[in-house]
Amino acid sequence: MTWKKESIYLILMLGALFFAFYLPVGNHRFDNAVMESLYLVKWYAREHVLLCLVPAFFIAGAISVFVSQQSVMKYLGAKANKFLAYGVASISGTILAVCSCTVLPLFAGIWRMGAGLGPATAFLYSGPAINVLAIILTARILGMSLGVARAVGAVSFSIVIGLLMHLIFRKENTVQSPSQATIEMNENHAIRPLWKTILYFISMIGILVFANWAKPADASGVWFLLYRIKWILTGIFILGLAFICIKWFSGEELRNWYFATWTFAKQILPLLLIGVLISGFLLGRVGHEGIVPSKWISDAVGGNSFQANFFASFTGALMYFATLTEVPILQGLIGSGMGKGPALALLLAGPSLSLPSMIVINSIMGTKKTVVYVALVVIMATITGLIYGSF
Repeated sequence: MTWKKESIYLILMLGALFFAFYLPVGNHRFDNAVMESLYLVKWYAREHVLLCLVPAFFIAGAISVFVSQQSVMKYLGAKANKFLAYGVASISGTILAVCSCTVLPLFAGIWRMGAGLGPATAFLYSGPAINVLAIILTARILGMSLGVARAVGAVSFSIVIGLLMHLIFRKENTVQSPSQATIEMNENHAIRPLWKTILYFISMIGILVFANWAKPADASGVWFLLYRIKWILTGIFILGLAFICIKWFSGEELRNWYFATWTFAKQILPLLLIGVLISGFLLGRVGHEGIVPSKWISDAVGGNSFQANFFASFTGALMYFATLTEVPILQGLIGSGMGKGPALALLLAGPSLSLPSMIVINSIMGTKKTVVYVALVVIMATITGLIYGSF
């Protein structure tokens, strides 16, 4: 071994020893932050992996196996009709109603099948941001003005961010090339009638949507009725999917679907869990503190200054919000003096991003594109909050 290599080992060992020597074990805030990270990852595993991520992984696997590259290129490709591509991508959240982590396998699926960078990132933002139930809840609890601003801002953001990503990276090869095996599988399965494929995907989307249907604040109306029968509807979709798989798919097709699903799961899930641990250590769970005192956050988002709006959007981008949890969090922050501009900035940046999702996005499309995407979300949320707060 060379002296240079041995020196590196020595520096690393001394660094590890220094870290261990000064590890603040026994300090209440540090110990509490460690426990918060473990509590959050336990909650995430119980509440989101089975009901959110597993269905999303299977949908992503199905996209890569059973959706032809030609179809993706026609509707979401870099050379597709811009109005159609961004229109489809920007309204996806009204159907999916997923969180920032659950949308990742779906994004990875369409990205690898050849979706253009612009439409793919528009989908990535809109999936968790344009949630009809969340927007209604925002308007009802936080006020109609904020609810309307969130809806308009989220739809606009998805299109503008997608277009900007396309323009910034237009000289790069933004169209992904699927493997030869994937192309052959798509060609072999193209003979299946389109209506069967549509029902196949509807059954999986139905499982994802209704298994995660949140309880609305108002215990009446259509939304609450759907909540009461959510497991009945989920069961119907599961039975429908089982029938479709048995009757319409061969054993080889199902095996290919399974292996494609597993590929997404093993790439994304470990990174997400690591990200959730880090997020829990820094910011804690809802109503609990991590290493960063919550008072620092509430004190920093008062008024309508540029700093307050930037801090709200930047902090929101790091935090992990499960679907609909951003509303009660904001309700508490507004009660503590948060300005309406920073509140909108957090609503536009928070649900669409999180530290765990950033780690996974980086593994899918690279550091450069990830940094630009996150920066666009944070900057646009900051400016929008500043403008909204001035009225």
